[in-house]
Amino acid sequence: MHKYLKERSMMLLRSLATAACCALLTTASFAQTGDSKPPLSPPATADVTLKGKQVTINYNSPRLKDRIIGTTIVPYGKVWRTGANPATTLIAATNLKIGTLDVPAGTYTIYTLPNADQWLLIINKQTGQWGTEYSESKDLGRTPMQSKTLPSSQENMSIGFEHTKGGSTELHVKWGTTDEYVGVHAE
Repeated sequence: MHKYLKERSMMLLRSLATAACCALLTTASFAQTGDSKPPLSPPATADVTLKGKQVTINYNSPRLKDRIIGTTIVPYGKVWRTGANPATTLIAATNLKIGTLDVPAGTYTIYTLPNADQWLLIINKQTGQWGTEYSESKDLGRTPMQSKTLPSSQENMSIGFEHTKGGSTELHVKWGTTDEYVGVHAE
């Protein structure tokens, strides 16, 4: 009788182990079938080192999809989260001068106020919000941006640092044929 119980216990353990392996393999195969679609506005990062200190911008990159900046997307005269999904975050490990603004080291949210003639970059002290949950009373400040026209339309919105030399760089927001930028200097 003892031998019979031992064999039954072993068969039960093998059955449980087989079931667990099948469940694991099934879960893994679902994860690899592509059932989850990539996000429409994937996360992106812009990094630069100024005077040995890191400056990082985390954002989500929307697609143009035949929309027109200033009208059907990013309407002129309305604060924009400068990306998609969660608000765009600036993390500065050093004090910065962004355009005309003095920005102490820390974490901030970046917004822009687009207009046909000039965009404003907004540095806001509120962080962790979704989308355009914007409170003007939390602004650290606003600074004008300069503008260039891109030679061809850019489908994916991007934020990047260009023309970096030592403690200086330019922060660029590009989308469609729009290139809005502002100087950034480590203090």
